[in-house]
Amino acid sequence: MLTAYSDTELQLTADVLVIGGGPAAAWAAWAAAVQGVKVIIADKGFLGTSGAAAASGNGIMAPSPENWDKVLSERYRLGNNLANLRWIERVIEKTWLSLPLVEDWGYRFPKENGESVRQSYYGPEYMRVLRKNLLRIGVQILDQSPALELLLADDGSVAGARGVQRQKHRTYTVRASAVVLANGGCAFLSKALGCNTNTGDGLLMAVEAGGELSSMEASNHYAISTAFNATVTRGVPFGWASYTDEAGKDLGGYLNGRRDPAFLPNALLKGPVYARLDRATPEVKAVIEKSHFIAFLPYKKAGIDPYTERVPVTLVLEGTVRGTGGIRIVNDSCGTKVPGLYAAGDAASREFLAGLASGGGGPNAAWAISTGQWAGEGAAKFAKSLGAHAHERVVRPAGQAGLRSPMAGRSPSQFPNSETFDSDAIVRGVQAEMFPLEKNYLRCEHRLLDSLVKLETLWQQVQGNPKQDTVRDVEFSRRAAALVAVARWAYFSALHRTESRSEHIRVDYPETDPNQLYYQATGGLDKLWVRRDWITDTIATQPVLTTQTIASVS
Repeated sequence: MLTAYSDTELQLTADVLVIGGGPAAAWAAWAAAVQGVKVIIADKGFLGTSGAAAASGNGIMAPSPENWDKVLSERYRLGNNLANLRWIERVIEKTWLSLPLVEDWGYRFPKENGESVRQSYYGPEYMRVLRKNLLRIGVQILDQSPALELLLADDGSVAGARGVQRQKHRTYTVRASAVVLANGGCAFLSKALGCNTNTGDGLLMAVEAGGELSSMEASNHYAISTAFNATVTRGVPFGWASYTDEAGKDLGGYLNGRRDPAFLPNALLKGPVYARLDRATPEVKAVIEKSHFIAFLPYKKAGIDPYTERVPVTLVLEGTVRGTGGIRIVNDSCGTKVPGLYAAGDAASREFLAGLASGGGGPNAAWAISTGQWAGEGAAKFAKSLGAHAHERVVRPAGQAGLRSPMAGRSPSQFPNSETFDSDAIVRGVQAEMFPLEKNYLRCEHRLLDSLVKLETLWQQVQGNPKQDTVRDVEFSRRAAALVAVARWAYFSALHRTESRSEHIRVDYPETDPNQLYYQATGGLDKLWVRRDWITDTIATQPVLTTQTIASVS
């Protein structure tokens, strides 16, 4: 693999390798580095500007202590009996304790009455500060260096990763004692703002190494956007919109005074929908234009007044980015089934925080901060346990689909039809099954089975000969394989949860089944599988959160 164009491969060693470039990756790298270990972080883009967080502002689930119980109860309620109270508690507390650090590193939160209000962040500045802090403490950053596969030792533990460096047209290998996968979820290249780096690479790498996924049926989150510029997916301003059809007939769209999340998907299946933000008062306009300014850029560029003019709206698939499914974590340190492998942020399943509902926005921001640190600390501890000779282990690469062909090393005459597969065509094939609302939003058995047959054909294609003339070829062939793999796991899990719960809607099973109180683990490459992980702990009363440690960081 990856030899035709690579004159010199970069070879590095580290105690902890973090893969990713968003908040979870940055927090993981910091948490590991302050434990006194050597840390390398490899990002598909430029750490600080790539990814969903860097693209705009975002709220943070970091309530003041007097509101912790209220937020805990609300998050648990939204999880529809699949969230975990203890984990919600951990996330709230860890996030609250962590945000003063960001201020110490140079971020300036707004102030009210002389006190910092740490309820949201401006993405570009937040990520700039996190990058600057990593460089300050000696973390080595590999930009424009997508990791493509994990390395495994003979005992099955993780031993590093391999990837490509776009700008230097070469491969690289990082031997590491532990690895944190924090390279985001999967939005299937839908062009949702900041999400085109989120193509499910970490999920495929984890399963190839022996890890598992969980709650992959919660992989179908759609977000509202203007149809003329379907990329900015910020839904808050649309909470003050009036919705009409092509003829101008009012469509409603509200339930108990709030925007009904089920309204727009069903309305769009019937025809075009238009929105006008005419319900916004002057006070509301001032707030949303300041806090969600990026949502107004498409209007300004098009010369549209959204408060007086109707604009067509659509839904953009954000998949697992603002969904829930991801790598299954098995302990409080965000470890996976693979020794030495950890998962954080959107790469990890957020089922403990959100059940099958979306944790998008503030909850996911808090999840990135907290799980990033737990994973980084866990990885550092594991690395120390291996001692100084961990890099001498015999290793093997774990990657297959999109990287290596079964024909590798054999004579071309043995395989007369050994043309390289078309990565772009594979991607289009995946999107044809994942984008349509009638397939992925309103699910049913026969449509899921039909899509799985087509995805299986695509999976067989990516087992073939990948094009590897340039580093981009390698990256794109691997990306195509990851997209197919994630789509298969998503629909296979959706097929096996025979109920409707939160964002997982089965039109053939429209009711929520109180007996299906389990998470669905899934995995497998050529042969998919699903396992029910039953929720056995019954909590009669909610835990009381402690605020005793607040004084130490205030």
